Amino acid sequence: MDSGAADAKPHYAGHRERLRERFLKSPETLPDYELLELVLFRAVPRRDVKPLAKELIARFGGFSEVINAEPSRLRETKGVSDAIVTEFRIARETGLRLAQAKVMKKEVLGSWAALLDYCSASMAHNPTEQFRILFLDRKNVLIADEVQQKGTVDHTPVYPREVVKRALELNASALILVHNHPSGDPTPSTADVEMTRQIVNTAKPLGIEVHDHLVVGKGRHASFRTLGLI
Repeated sequence: MDSGAADAKPHYAGHRERLRERFLKSPETLPDYELLELVLFRAVPRRDVKPLAKELIARFGGFSEVINAEPSRLRETKGVSDAIVTEFRIARETGLRLAQAKVMKKEVLGSWAALLDYCSASMAHNPTEQFRILFLDRKNVLIADEVQQKGTVDHTPVYPREVVKRALELNASALILVHNHPSGDPTPSTADVEMTRQIVNTAKPLGIEVHDHLVVGKGRHASFRTLGLI
């Protein structure tokens, strides 16, 4: 056997080294599929992953959509292993915690853009509705962020008394309600408006203010405060 051929590196080895160098120099210049390749490198150490990265981007639409995709949907693509799904979940959780760190224990009304980024990152890609509450103290500092209910693709059961009860347990003075619309359209429904009204009316006599209710869609959001609904 030719010793040179035996010692030769696979063609993708040089590509990986060059891609890592480019990432370290200017990460913002990498297209989505190359950023996805870097994540795939950890899960697939001995294979050219560029074709898989491009296929996933084409199927789901972008880096964020791939990272946030449901494991069952990811596995429909040939070549996606449990190791790959795990790496994607690690990447997603890392992003969420970084976004959360920008708002937790901070005065959120003055960090509204960061709050919207966090809500979008944590909820925009959920396949079913989720209702969460951001609990604030008297200085509007975020003291707790909790998912209260999970529902179906178009409905989440919410109980105003339970919302207010939890606020009292945390000694919260104000709330920001947040839920997502899996359809991608953040327009509040009649049910959303009625549920919000009930929470406001239940909380107000107890000195708890509802600052806003945010509805998160894909790349968009709706604010009840801005719409004049609170």
